[in-house]
Amino acid sequence: MDPIDRIYASQAYPRFAGALISHIPFQPAVLNASGTPDHSQRILKILVYSLQNVVREVEFFDDTAKKWGLNLAQWKERKGTRDYTAEMARISGTGKVEEGLLFLWAMEKVYLDVWSTVDEALTLANCPPSALRSLAKNWSTAEFKAFVDDLASLVDDIYRNLDSNAWIVAEDVWRRVLELEEDFWPGSKEEKEMIF
Repeated sequence: MDPIDRIYASQAYPRFAGALISHIPFQPAVLNASGTPDHSQRILKILVYSLQNVVREVEFFDDTAKKWGLNLAQWKERKGTRDYTAEMARISGTGKVEEGLLFLWAMEKVYLDVWSTVDEALTLANCPPSALRSLAKNWSTAEFKAFVDDLASLVDDIYRNLDSNAWIVAEDVWRRVLELEEDFWPGSKEEKEMIF
């Protein structure tokens, strides 16, 4: 475990979610041309939940580091982290809530899928308790999956009512999150260079 997740969780994520909250349209017609119920309250609830959860997550990082004797202060912030947090700020600053929610879903979906795979592999290998197992368990819970599924449902409901240009942008947002995720995680060689 290193501080890249902690920087993301304690600084960038709250700013991102807060900016999205500030852009929630409370007029049903803005995101909801079909006359279906207003999504603004669903958006607010899911973003408030994500903020509550990220507070818990920062505590989890601190507790995990303490339990496993990890010195998070020894790591340098990486370019991949700066790029990711900059993109979060850019997306959340556009005022396009649908793009921000899609970006949020993509981030959370990648975390769920990757960490669930890691958790399965560690369980099958009967690996002993470790910081890695704690992280994998944290992001593969039924509660986290339910959050990602709720977020996917909200994004689907919003995008169902948008035009084809929004779908083109959505594909770009998804690809960008995948690029950012790939650069976010250090390789084993790079980890050695990150330490002061």
